Amino acid sequence: MKKLFTRAFLGLCALGTSTTVAFAQEAVIEAGFHQELKRYFIEGSANFMSLVAIALVLGLAFCLERIIYLNLADVDPTKLLNGIEDALEKGDVEGAKAIARDTRGPIASIAYQGLMRLDQGVDIVEKSIVSYGGVQSGLLEKNLSWVTLFIAMAPSLGFLGTVVGMVMAFDKIEQVGDISPTVVAGGMKVALITTIFGLVVALILQVFYNYLLSKLEGILNKMEDASITLVDTAIKYYVKFKK
Repeated sequence: MKKLFTRAFLGLCALGTSTTVAFAQEAVIEAGFHQELKRYFIEGSANFMSLVAIALVLGLAFCLERIIYLNLADVDPTKLLNGIEDALEKGDVEGAKAIARDTRGPIASIAYQGLMRLDQGVDIVEKSIVSYGGVQSGLLEKNLSWVTLFIAMAPSLGFLGTVVGMVMAFDKIEQVGDISPTVVAGGMKVALITTIFGLVVALILQVFYNYLLSKLEGILNKMEDASITLVDTAIKYYVKFKK
């Protein structure tokens, strides 16, 4: 029995040691990556690299804001529409308004605007739904233009750094009077590093932008379907109670 416990203890010690070594190796690799990234950032001319980093930070900030907003706006309208339809079948317009008012999301806001004008006729209700749907679409698309701006700015700043790096290389050639690789290597390195970072930033923001577009399209499709359902519900209400 003692031998068994001894073997188990030694096995646990060996496992703990190997795990500690693995974590230490990962920490070293991660530290090395950060050090390399920092070194390339400094070597790529701090002026242009800082502008590219600012474009990344601001672009991600707008992306995060839109992701939160669109996820909060993406609500399943089935429960809302069923509740409004049940209330209107009973002639309870105020109850239908209360359901729309107490539900979050653009579809509920559109439904509430339509119900507010229910006594003015189906045509007015339809126009109200369409008009306010356009307002809600604008709110959903808000700040996406800023994301596209930073997607365009990041590689442009990188290419600007490339041009500056080439000018630096030619300045050194002019000063030294020689076209040896050692003379032009510094300027060429700055040119390539700024371009790489600019393209990487643009690619990162483009992924988020495409996600936002897909999310936006899904919400707009739900809004269109819900608008049609709301108009049909209003027609049923008028046929039953206003005929």
